[in-house]
Amino acid sequence: MGGHDALREEGEMIEGVQVQPLEIKRDERGWLAEILQVSRKESDQPIRQLHLTVADPGKTRGKHYHRRKTEWACVVSGEGRLYLKDTRTGGEATVFMGESHMVKVCIPPYVAHAITNTGKEPLYLIVMAGEEFDPADPDTNPFHFASL
Repeated sequence: MGGHDALREEGEMIEGVQVQPLEIKRDERGWLAEILQVSRKESDQPIRQLHLTVADPGKTRGKHYHRRKTEWACVVSGEGRLYLKDTRTGGEATVFMGESHMVKVCIPPYVAHAITNTGKEPLYLIVMAGEEFDPADPDTNPFHFASL
């Protein structure tokens, strides 16, 4: 856990997307990772909502993009592959995320995203968003990934 082998990304990184390795602090009790530090300016948007989503093995979550909000994502249990596509330029990238590759990914507006659980156990993804979810104005736009 915690290896940062060249960030394990595929494709040229999309403008505005940030992949940040997390420092894993381990001892005989387990491990700890600091996912967010308010003192570090992560983007122009403050965090307004935190949610947890779970993907079963072989399943894909997401397949959407936002016009206004920035999201930060971190897999805290399981293994997955995050697919990213810039809806403006067509640029694509893939980031491996999970217990064996602990990273936090910042996903700006207009970057479509989907994550597939590539492991054998449930994948637990923490998402921090720069805007609260509003059912009357959700800012969640479906996106079709041809490969998914």
